[in-house]
Amino acid sequence: MLKRGHKHTLCESDTSSEDEDSSSSSARRPNKQSRLSIDLKSKDLSDNEDGGGGWDVINAKEQTDETGGVANTNTNYSVFAQRMMKNMGYEEGKGLGKYGQGLVDPVEASRQRGRRGLGLRLEGLEASTNLNWDGKQEHVEVEEEISWLPHCTNAPPDYDTLLSWSRDDKKKLDISDETNFCDPKILEGILNAKSIFDQLDGRELQRARSRSNPFETLGKLFFQNRAALKMANMDCVFDFMFTRPKNEAGETLIGPEDLLYFADVCAAPGGFSEYVLWRRKTDSGGFCDAKGFGFTLRENDFKLHDFFAAPAEFFEPHYGINGQEGDGDVFKPSNITNFVKFVRTTTKGKGVHFMMADGGFSVEGQENIQEILSKQLYLCQCIVALGIVRTDGHFVCKLFDVFTTFSVGLVYLMYRCFKYVCLHKPNTSRPANSERYIICKWKRDDVDNVYRYLFEMNERLIGLSSSMDVTELVPLEHLRAEKEFFDYICTSNDELGFRQMVSLRKIQIFCQDTQMIETRQSDLRIKSLELWQLPDRTRIAPQRSEAKVKFVELIDGENCEYMSRAPEDLTVANLLEKLRSAYDFRCVLLASTRDGRKDRAFYLGENCSH
Repeated sequence: MLKRGHKHTLCESDTSSEDEDSSSSSARRPNKQSRLSIDLKSKDLSDNEDGGGGWDVINAKEQTDETGGVANTNTNYSVFAQRMMKNMGYEEGKGLGKYGQGLVDPVEASRQRGRRGLGLRLEGLEASTNLNWDGKQEHVEVEEEISWLPHCTNAPPDYDTLLSWSRDDKKKLDISDETNFCDPKILEGILNAKSIFDQLDGRELQRARSRSNPFETLGKLFFQNRAALKMANMDCVFDFMFTRPKNEAGETLIGPEDLLYFADVCAAPGGFSEYVLWRRKTDSGGFCDAKGFGFTLRENDFKLHDFFAAPAEFFEPHYGINGQEGDGDVFKPSNITNFVKFVRTTTKGKGVHFMMADGGFSVEGQENIQEILSKQLYLCQCIVALGIVRTDGHFVCKLFDVFTTFSVGLVYLMYRCFKYVCLHKPNTSRPANSERYIICKWKRDDVDNVYRYLFEMNERLIGLSSSMDVTELVPLEHLRAEKEFFDYICTSNDELGFRQMVSLRKIQIFCQDTQMIETRQSDLRIKSLELWQLPDRTRIAPQRSEAKVKFVELIDGENCEYMSRAPEDLTVANLLEKLRSAYDFRCVLLASTRDGRKDRAFYLGENCSH
């Protein structure tokens, strides 16, 4: 991994240099060739045997065409055109015409790109077809490496200590000086690289990103969106700790008569949950032994009708204070309290085996301060996790940048509440963005003080004036004193930041040269799906079957004696008083025969064994 304290410089200069390819012509146009590069000069950037640091210099040089051996050094003309002009009396440095009064320089070919206005030039994104990209500079590995924080043996802090740690200050909307947990050159390089794309058309940027990302063709596979594949990716990388949970002794936690309980928070439309339900159904040979709880904004709801890969009946959305009628706003303390109570009650006080959180919102035009804008979202997702994850359960949550003391303090508190914590960016997360995930493994049983403290900090954020903010959950001095933790965060930020700079530079080159493609995409797709144990098939809507055909398929030879029993009226005295939630029951609708009968019936059966 990268180590802290090294210099990384993102530079863009117009200098002439020797071509690295000795087979190309040595002729060059003076003062016209541009050199665009990221120069990374550092000491011991990784533990390579040669001590060279592991990260080489990235050079992307704009090269001129070969002249084919013609003496004329003006490479802006083709060989044929140069011969023709020579036969017409052309002399280098003079224009055509009786008195050499014609244009000396050639008429430049149009470099208009896509829907850009005629003549529009975007500095740093000028069209070019002769750029080189060295793919060796990227971090591309199908089998991803994991780096866990060292195990913390200290118990979570007590409530009074936690209260003494918080700090309020004036609200800040600038991240350029947040260098306590990263190399200043890394942060500067990321911000500068992002700014190049500020004026670029969105579709043009998207095309360049799709062509340049080595793992882009993985797409969404047979799930409803790319998020499902991210969860599949992380589940495999972490030895299926989410869908096949085990305790510290390596023993499986889900027995043949048990359900896997999970929660999906701030994760509409539900790709994470679709994957989990598909995996459990696949592992059990067709029967889905899982129950999911969803909590998200109602206005951006789960799309259960798009769960083509797994049965949506095993997933129950919830929206906070009014249950099915709430708004699902995770920022509201009352919604958090109600959802935590609902999950604990439904799971008989134990909580879920793991919780996933993938919250995010548009920050268009404010990408450089995405971390600051997302701080309350980070906080609230962690609060819910501490409230509903059972002892020895797991938690995975999307983060963006982790440069501010607030964000690092939150990671530190998770480090004190779980036995193992890791910051990881999976291959399915596009390399040019700042996205990463915090993976928390095996929750401790004494985290109530941290839950109470973070809950109060959310209430304080809501109550502060618009000009004030909670800037620290844990003092900067304390974070620095925790040396192993501090070094881990700095190393993670430097490494992920460097990889982001490289990817942003690659997109820049692919924007300039629309003919450039990433040749490894197909091979990486095949290897990744094989490793993640996913079939390579497209998304197909499930076929509808006739009721009688589906009934025979569902019972699969089981005893249907209950179908001949006399129906019983539903009253408060028998069944309805036991109905806590409609999702606790399975409902089979029965169509009557065409003999004129008007009575209808349906069967309710609670899965009492779980």
